[in-house]
Amino acid sequence: MVSPLSPEKLKVVYDKVASRYDWQHSLLTFNSDQKGRELVVKKTVNKGDSVIDAGAGTGTTAFLAAQKVGESGTVTLYDFSKGMLDEAKEKAIKRGLSNRLTFTQGDMTKLPYKDNSFDVALSTYSLCPLFDPAQATRELYRVVKPGGKLGIAHSTEPTNSLVKGIAQTVEKIYWQIPELSLGCRAVNVLPVLRDAGANILFEKKIGFPLWPFLVFVAEKPG
Repeated sequence: MVSPLSPEKLKVVYDKVASRYDWQHSLLTFNSDQKGRELVVKKTVNKGDSVIDAGAGTGTTAFLAAQKVGESGTVTLYDFSKGMLDEAKEKAIKRGLSNRLTFTQGDMTKLPYKDNSFDVALSTYSLCPLFDPAQATRELYRVVKPGGKLGIAHSTEPTNSLVKGIAQTVEKIYWQIPELSLGCRAVNVLPVLRDAGANILFEKKIGFPLWPFLVFVAEKPG
């Protein structure tokens, strides 16, 4: 398994690819990334909710959430890359959603919010590149209110051992080009949430067999 990129390197990479991130990630995932975003929003967000999309990137997931929360809800886009957030701001203006969105730059492993601040926490493909995805997951769980939900999608390993071996071989090659790999690798954060006492409401593997995604929804007990 490849080692994670440093936070400093990741920030440089994502600032650099921000303008092409949407089509690049869609192309490399055969558009299964969008299916994951739609699933987590559909199963977590309701009208009037306060939502944080951590690792929001260019805002694709956040915009889906903003449409569901309506005028009475709010969505906070939180990301460490200024370039990605700048792209999200431009897209928000074009979609007429700016009035229900807040943009904040920072580290997912150190969220600057009080405990129990949001009805919903979302993370789509933002845990995969992190140096410490477990700590970021604990932070997401911390800021969700009791009775609130977390919707997460991240890279996972193939189930078939042969396919897994092929995927790891290819991964070692494209890992040498961070602007292509985006620092993404398979992670496993479900045990973190189970240890914290979360109820797992939904779990599904989607995507291309070589590089599948795990999509799941967890609830913080009330």
